[in-house]
Amino acid sequence: MGQKIKVGVIGAGRIGKLHTENLVAHFPMVQVKSVADPFADKVRDWAEGLGIQVLTDNYKDIINDAEIDAVLVCSSTDTHADISIEAAKAGKHIFCEKPVDLTVAKINEAVEAVKEAGVKFQVGFNRRFDHNFKKVREVVKEGKIGEVQIVKITSRDPEPPPAQYVQVSGGIFLDMTIHDFDMARYLSGSEVEEVYVTGAVLVDPAIGEAGDIDTAIISLKFENGAIGVIDNSRKAAYGYDQRVEVFGSKGKVLVSNDTDTSAIVSTADGVFSDKPKYFFLERYQGSFIEEMKDFFEAIIEDKKPPVVAIDGLKPVLIALAAKKSLVEGRPVTLKEIEKENF
Repeated sequence: MGQKIKVGVIGAGRIGKLHTENLVAHFPMVQVKSVADPFADKVRDWAEGLGIQVLTDNYKDIINDAEIDAVLVCSSTDTHADISIEAAKAGKHIFCEKPVDLTVAKINEAVEAVKEAGVKFQVGFNRRFDHNFKKVREVVKEGKIGEVQIVKITSRDPEPPPAQYVQVSGGIFLDMTIHDFDMARYLSGSEVEEVYVTGAVLVDPAIGEAGDIDTAIISLKFENGAIGVIDNSRKAAYGYDQRVEVFGSKGKVLVSNDTDTSAIVSTADGVFSDKPKYFFLERYQGSFIEEMKDFFEAIIEDKKPPVVAIDGLKPVLIALAAKKSLVEGRPVTLKEIEKENF
């Protein structure tokens, strides 16, 4: 592909801006031609500062633009699937932020549209592209720790979201833990077969009033016989807490938090180090660039993207199992969820 890949970005919120700025700064083979956002006037100065030619408040302008080769779907969650379907029918390659949708039926509709159109479709599970977590996966895949027996994932945000956001987010499992469900599959190399959840409201009563929880322990059983645990909190006072450990028959691989420096100061007063990076934009900045590299490489080399539609579906099924487990106070198998949705 000798010419630049022309891209339209749909949604200029926090993640849409991040991707757009990364494309402009790091991808000379890509031209961001258009950005669509319902509040286009509010981001006009930002877009013009990046040299973007077209700014519109109607995403269909991007879908209908014959020059656009690929779209980035960074709009609100409830629009991801519909926009992806329209983009596929228009012959555009698609990078879709997670989750593809909150319902299995809509995800399946998007999957079928992508298959029929024969376009590339990548889901934005960026943590797979983090340098630390990629190394864990490599170690596990190469068999260096033997057969996987235990997977431990800690994921805690520095601050809780507003209650208004919680009401439309789909809940903690579909909004926050969905990344951890994807990491559980990725790091273990196995599918989850059973979920059991204990949850509580310990951070912000308003989250409970909005019908959600803010603290959870999630036990997992994998098809390969391994077991796992994910612990989530909407607020860690010391920063963005992101750690994993995979334990196996020959050893373990462990990843601690990224910090601004690795310096540890030891004095008579104590031992001190930097706190974890504050939030996902700082912690995972490199991973957002790496996932885009793979997406455009898949387009240029006409190969399968690394995170495909089924990877967008599986974590949603696990999240639905987690929600059912919390409500019913029992372990829930993925087969139950699949039976209900297929």
